[in-house]
Amino acid sequence: MTQVSRAVPGGSELKQALSACRGALLGVGAMTAVLNVLTLTGSFYMLEIYDRVIPSRSLPTLVGLTIIVAFVFAFQGLIDLLRNRILVRLGASVDEAISARIYSTIVNLPLKLRSSGDGLQPLRDLDQIRSFVSSAGPAALFDLPWMPLYLGICYLFHPLIGLAAFVGVIVLVILTIMTEVRSRGPAAEAAKLAGQRAVLAEASRRNAEVLRAMGMTGRVGSTWQKVNESYLETQQAATDVAGGLGAVSKVFRMFLQSAVLGLGAYLVINQEATAGVIIASSILTARALAPVELAIANWKGFISARQSWRRVGELLARFPAEQTSLALPRPAAQLSVEGVTVVPPGDNRVVVQDMSFQLRSGSAVGIIGPSGCGKSSLARAIVGVWQPVRGKVRLDGAALEQWSPESLGRHIGYLPQDVELFAGTVAQNIARFEEDAKADDIIAAATAAGVHDLILRLPSGYETQIGEAGTSLSAGQRQRLALARALYGNPFLVVLDEPNSNLDASGEEALTSAIAGVRARGGAVVIVAHRPSALAAVDLVLMMNEGKAQAFGPRDEVLSKVMRPAPPLKVVES
Repeated sequence: MTQVSRAVPGGSELKQALSACRGALLGVGAMTAVLNVLTLTGSFYMLEIYDRVIPSRSLPTLVGLTIIVAFVFAFQGLIDLLRNRILVRLGASVDEAISARIYSTIVNLPLKLRSSGDGLQPLRDLDQIRSFVSSAGPAALFDLPWMPLYLGICYLFHPLIGLAAFVGVIVLVILTIMTEVRSRGPAAEAAKLAGQRAVLAEASRRNAEVLRAMGMTGRVGSTWQKVNESYLETQQAATDVAGGLGAVSKVFRMFLQSAVLGLGAYLVINQEATAGVIIASSILTARALAPVELAIANWKGFISARQSWRRVGELLARFPAEQTSLALPRPAAQLSVEGVTVVPPGDNRVVVQDMSFQLRSGSAVGIIGPSGCGKSSLARAIVGVWQPVRGKVRLDGAALEQWSPESLGRHIGYLPQDVELFAGTVAQNIARFEEDAKADDIIAAATAAGVHDLILRLPSGYETQIGEAGTSLSAGQRQRLALARALYGNPFLVVLDEPNSNLDASGEEALTSAIAGVRARGGAVVIVAHRPSALAAVDLVLMMNEGKAQAFGPRDEVLSKVMRPAPPLKVVES
């Protein structure tokens, strides 16, 4: 059964993913409260040592206090360990909840928008969010609300000590704001340049043969080096801001801790405080400032995570999740193209204009025309990878968008102009990576494509690993395997874009036989062709020019109108 997919309305999926972890977040908050209370242990231990144990010279009191403190510190370490592990798993949970949607948007992005970047930025953004959630950054944010507790205790020791700690907090907050303001721009620019660098590197990798053969490696490498240098400069600027202000905050905290010791000594001399207050207030002041200092140290990661959060949120809002509803029967009668106008994603050029025709079961149409006339664009619209800006493509009266992509894919076989296979076995590629694919169906598709004998001659037959993008196969072998993939499962509609561009004579014979086989079983075939040999098995021809239909009808009738005999060859006498 086929199912309809419609966009799921509204709501931030990232916020929903975090909301699903509400219990874990509350647990982290509760653990943070316990940790911040237990952190007072060291201060009060020192206070008791200086104000009670030393004056009384009581060894049992010292032993008792030490045993209690040891147990408290052990418990504190256990709670801290649990909190860190929960944060790590919380980050993994957010990743798990969103990763499938991120993969879906990565796949659909080039079908909706003009490609800008290497296309993998959403995946890196998700990694950045998970890394930050799993780091010490969130722990510092959870600790920040407990600063008033430490400041209040410092004030109880003495108002001057409380005032010194408060001034220290204000200075560190100012440093935090400066870190935010000064690092925001460089961090955003560094992320942009990182994408450009990755795009150029990937393009160079794909075109390594061209770069080497035509001596372009050095020149393209220079371009990459310039982008890389700009990236390093902006990255260095962002790091310098965070590192520099982090160093200032660290030095200031050390100075303030010493200043509080000196202030405590002054108060002891004037008999306004006890000796234990000196050490205890120094420890508490340092603890009060620690969350701010830790926040500054992790501010770069926080900014990156915030930018990633915003980009992922915008991307998921642009590509809403889909839900299934009505089931439709398997198409079996006809393909209808009704006034279809196509504009490439992210462009404003009309490449196909008001295209209309019908193709019934058992028929095949060949689409011909000069280069750039819109043939491949029309093929993309027919299989649903590009959405028409006007008009509809229908199978048995139902528009393509009434199916989900997964359900529609079972009824469509598509051989694109640029063949891409996936790392895996021959069988997996033919079966479109179905986990429960039957061997008989795989062999039937290979036989229909005339590639069964070729596969058997491979080192491991159908279990041969073809490598990334099928690099272990020749261009012709890749094209014939892609044809078998298009025929797998006996889809009703088979669309082939330049299916014979890399085929020899035997391959073209197999192609003609495959098209005839689809027609014989009641399917419909659309072929985009430049070479007339690809039209041997079609009964209809559509002639296109400048995105419009020039002629449509029986093959021989249309070809007789559009084909012109070549002018006689002139012989130039010397």
